[in-house]
Amino acid sequence: MVSLRNLGIRAASALVLAPLAILAIWAGGVWFLALILAAIVLLAREWAAMSAPRRRGPIAVGVAIAILAATVTAHAAAMSPALVVLVFGAAAVALYARRLGEAGVDAAYGVMYLGWPTILLIWLREGQSDVGLSWTLLVFVVAWSADVMAFLVGSLLGGPKLWPRYSPNKTWSGFAGGLMAGALAGYVVAQFLPLGLPDPAWGLALGLAGALATMAGDLWESALKRRFGVKDAGGLIPGHGGLLDRVDGLMFAAVVIAAGRLGTVMLERAA
Repeated sequence: MVSLRNLGIRAASALVLAPLAILAIWAGGVWFLALILAAIVLLAREWAAMSAPRRRGPIAVGVAIAILAATVTAHAAAMSPALVVLVFGAAAVALYARRLGEAGVDAAYGVMYLGWPTILLIWLREGQSDVGLSWTLLVFVVAWSADVMAFLVGSLLGGPKLWPRYSPNKTWSGFAGGLMAGALAGYVVAQFLPLGLPDPAWGLALGLAGALATMAGDLWESALKRRFGVKDAGGLIPGHGGLLDRVDGLMFAAVVIAAGRLGTVMLERAA
């Protein structure tokens, strides 16, 4: 059953953070960039604390610098150079981590894991573009809808566990509820916002794919936390844990929905 106290704390945190995120998305430009850069710094700290607790400070700085450089490059409307910066940044951080006596592969993976979705979100938003705004909102609405409904349905209905080895609290009922909510959210967004899709029904497929990615991202982070022996990525957000605990699914959804956006761009050019 849902803990009313925990649900209240989670709701209060969401009511504070969600409007700030939506305002930054709506404003676009440097405001959205500022939101992403602030998130990168916090996420880099959490990743370092999980993966390299003995050297969390230096590793956090290295991971943050690598991702910040790639993200600022992406903001300059240069996606290909941003990917190059991200890859070379991951390699440099791996060498730096090894010199500090930490696992280079963990540091490099942190750069790619956190950096890839952030530069894709910058690409999706595309400054002041109405279409870019719509696609960015699609990512957040689908991910939030899937995440919230998976939590509520799973807590209320319970049932067989989805992946008890790594995430004992998640259930198949919550998984189904999250998928349905994400698909519905995608369809609604496609009905009212200019996504440039051939038909709003495509929003249903995008929402379903984004919701599936959201669930996968949540499970993947649970596996990472189990590997590093931590319960939460941090304690930044009351009732939620760390920032990574809240955006793990959204990061995966951003990758999948960005692929959908790229597909529509290619179709437009071919038409």
